[in-house]
Amino acid sequence: MNILASILVVFLEIVPQGDAFMRPMQKRDSIYVGDRLEYGFELNDVKKGTVFSLQDFKSLPADTLALVRDWKVDTLKFRRRQGLMDIRGSVVLAPFEEGDFHLPPMLVQRQLDGKIDTLRFETPEFHVAEFPLDSARLAENALAPLARYPLTYAELFPWLAGADILLIALIVAIVLWRRRARREEEKPSEPAHITALRKLDTYRGNQYWAPEKQKGFYSGVTDALKNYIESRFGVDAPEMTTAEVFDALKGDKDISPELFGETRELFETADFVKFAKHTAPDDYNAKVVPIAVKFVTDTYRTTLEEEQEKDVL
Repeated sequence: MNILASILVVFLEIVPQGDAFMRPMQKRDSIYVGDRLEYGFELNDVKKGTVFSLQDFKSLPADTLALVRDWKVDTLKFRRRQGLMDIRGSVVLAPFEEGDFHLPPMLVQRQLDGKIDTLRFETPEFHVAEFPLDSARLAENALAPLARYPLTYAELFPWLAGADILLIALIVAIVLWRRRARREEEKPSEPAHITALRKLDTYRGNQYWAPEKQKGFYSGVTDALKNYIESRFGVDAPEMTTAEVFDALKGDKDISPELFGETRELFETADFVKFAKHTAPDDYNAKVVPIAVKFVTDTYRTTLEEEQEKDVL
C-alpha cells in the first residue's frame, strides 16, 4: 500500500544513492502487526559542513503505519584529517495493519558550499502478518491461580533491618548537618575586602587568558568586584548591568575619577568578552587583576582611614 511523504523543501537535483534499509527490531524472520521497524539510510564520505533536510513522517496515518520515533542521525565513522564522516539516519515505524507495504523512495536534501541536491534511496517492499494465536492451546495451558502463603519473619527480617539502617543513617545525617550549620553560624564573617582579594588572587596568571577561558576569567573577576561593591557601597551590583552599577557609583567621594574610569573599562571589556565573543589582547588581560585589586584596596583604605579618624575623636 502507498504512503504519502512530504518533503521539507523543493529539491533541485535528484542523485540516486542505492537502497534505504528496513530492519525489524525484533529477532525473528517475519514482521507482525505492532512490530517496530527501523527505516533509514546510510551515507559515506560526508564532507564536514554538509547540511541535510529530511522527510517528514509525522503525517503517516497512525492506524496503518505509525511513526514511533522521529529522525535520529548517528556518526558511524569520522576521519578527521580528510574532514569526512559516515552517517546513518533512521526513524522507527510500526505497522498496525496486515498486508503488503511499499513506501515511496526516501529523499534526503543535501546542501554544501551553496549547492543543493537531493539524494534518492529506494525502499524495499515488506509484508506484515497478523500474529498467530492458537486459542485451543491457550485454553489447555491456562495458568492456574497463584497460591498465597503467609509471610514469615525470616522473609520480613531483611526488609525490617534495611529500614532500621536507613533510619539510623538519616538521623546521623541530620545531626551532622545541624552541627555544621551551627558552626557556620558561630564562625565570624570575613570582611568583604578580604573575600574579594582572596577570590581575585585565584585568577592571577596567564593560564586564564586563552580565548576559550577568557569568559570564565572575566566573569570571575567582575563577580568578585560586584560582591565587594554590594557590601562596601550598599549597591545591589550582582543584579545590575554595568551601566546601572557605575551610575550608582558615579560621584562617590571614595572613588577617584581615574579609578572609576579604569574599573568601568574593565567591566565593559568583560561584557564584550562574555556577550559579544570578543577576545581581549594579552597586554590588557595582564592589567585586569591589578585594576580590580587596586579598586578594592583603595576604596577599603578610605573606609579604614575614616574609622581611624572616628577613633581619634
